[in-house]
Amino acid sequence: MLVKRVFLFLIVSLPLFAGVKNLTLSHAINILKKDNLELKVARFKEDMKSYEAKVAKGYNYGKLDLNIMGMRSNDAGNVFGFKLQSREATFGDFGFAEFDMSGQTNPLPVAPKSLNYPDPRNHFQTKLTYMLPIYTGGKLTEYGRITDALYRMSKYDTHKLLNEKVFQVKKAFYDISLVEHYISNLSKIISNIRRLKRIVKSMKKEGYAKDIDVLEVQARGAEAMSMYNQAKLNRDLAYQFLSFLLNRDVTSIRRVSDKAPMPHITKASLEAKNIDMQKALLGEKIAKMAVNVEKSNFLPTVGAFAEYSSADDVLWNDFKDKDAYTVGVQVKINLFNGGIDAANLEKAKARHLMVENQVLLAKRGIALKAKKLKTEILSADADIRSYAKQLRFARKVYKNYRARYKEGMVSISDVLIKQSKELEVLLKSLTAKNRRNIKVFELEALVNKENSGKVYNVKKALK
Repeated sequence: MLVKRVFLFLIVSLPLFAGVKNLTLSHAINILKKDNLELKVARFKEDMKSYEAKVAKGYNYGKLDLNIMGMRSNDAGNVFGFKLQSREATFGDFGFAEFDMSGQTNPLPVAPKSLNYPDPRNHFQTKLTYMLPIYTGGKLTEYGRITDALYRMSKYDTHKLLNEKVFQVKKAFYDISLVEHYISNLSKIISNIRRLKRIVKSMKKEGYAKDIDVLEVQARGAEAMSMYNQAKLNRDLAYQFLSFLLNRDVTSIRRVSDKAPMPHITKASLEAKNIDMQKALLGEKIAKMAVNVEKSNFLPTVGAFAEYSSADDVLWNDFKDKDAYTVGVQVKINLFNGGIDAANLEKAKARHLMVENQVLLAKRGIALKAKKLKTEILSADADIRSYAKQLRFARKVYKNYRARYKEGMVSISDVLIKQSKELEVLLKSLTAKNRRNIKVFELEALVNKENSGKVYNVKKALK
């Protein structure tokens, strides 16, 4: 019975431990958005910023405290104060009962024992205190807007991190696909080398080839096999990195094309969706808010407070009969602090001007980077087309030289040189495709393709 349960558990648990197979790129990106550990950390940072924004807004509503205090004392001042707070003080507490009321003696030198040596007394006080900022020169309002803007900034940081991780996932997919293509071509080349090896051995038996010819072909075969094994190791490494990004084991993917599609990008979409541009615009807004915060130091602050309390030697005894209240308003104006506020205001203004210029720099820099990436992609496309033609030519030349070797018209070294040319062009083509794909993914990240429609409009959000 126990064996059956264990067997059933293993069958049910098998999908949990098995790796993901035949994974598509779109599915991988969905998994990334949900399970990537770095993105989860970034979202926790977002949550913390949102709570900071709530804290800043909470200061506008003031503070209400309930304070319940219990004491016992025989200190003369404390006991008399307790009786006053409890509204129980009498003339007897001043020692009037100990005075000679006949007027025959002077009562002034008499030290009343009931006043100086009172009996111990309990004291319980319940107090509600409410403090409210009425006017702060706009400081609290600006702090609330700044913390809200910082929360939005954290969302931009998360979006930027997502773009980076999507870039890495796409690169891993295309790297694996390119390596698979490379391995397939290497397999064909290794097969051709083996065929050539059989030809050389056959010709050696007939006396038309030497031992050195066989050794040359064997050396080339070992070199090609080494490249083949290295390619497989690189593919395994790419799978391990992809598994790390998705936080789950990936054993196989659905291959994509050798060349990633070129994204369509306009100047308007670049300025509207680029994360760095939006962060720069938001930074400008925050800098302007910081100027308003410094300006508030030149304005008065007004606060109000109210207290309601009741005290007695028994907790909550005769609460209503012994209650008391206090209300008040405080106005505070800073008249002089050595010019510190003025210096801080000018510093904030200078920072605002600096950030405005950084926004202009970001606009031009991002546009220039987009043009550069497009140019590099088009250049790589030209290289890929050229290498495709060279590869077809190299293969034909190799077949031609192999046929001529059979006829004794060229040496085995000549044949292997032509075969090396094929391998060289294949590597160049692979490198060019990889370089082109990287530039395409960088361009997609530049326009925030994965967060399309989710970017905050800074101007609307912070009005």
